[in-house]
Amino acid sequence: MEKEKDIFVVWEERYSVGIPSIDEQHKELLIITNKLYDACHEGEEAARAYFKEAIKSAVEYVQFHFTSEERLMERVNFPELATHKVQHSNFVKQVLEEVKNFEHGKSFVPNAFVRFLRDWVLTHIAMSDIKYAEYIKTLKKQGTLQHFF
Repeated sequence: MEKEKDIFVVWEERYSVGIPSIDEQHKELLIITNKLYDACHEGEEAARAYFKEAIKSAVEYVQFHFTSEERLMERVNFPELATHKVQHSNFVKQVLEEVKNFEHGKSFVPNAFVRFLRDWVLTHIAMSDIKYAEYIKTLKKQGTLQHFF
């Protein structure tokens, strides 16, 4: 009987920002995080090969997601957009630096990277994304925002 895989991070409704397309993207980020976590347990050589591919797709997806969020915030004139963009930019820089370290054989611990990714995503949702979600909810309640989600 095959052992059931441990799930590193599980989506919970408390992470929801109430915008279905963004929630789906956040869920996908957690799926990617789980795939990277699984790669850490494949044995050294297999893990490195899989991790390289997985991390590339993770970077691409993160950039797609951040672009989606930023466009949404622009559409509603979110007052903290500039701050949010800086958080996104800093995260991408940090991830790309880790990717570079990984590709050049420098000190890189996949487990530590996956934990960083999980913690950053969940903290960012809870602390930053919730702000624009609340802002949008307020605009809807005031009737100043057409329903376009």
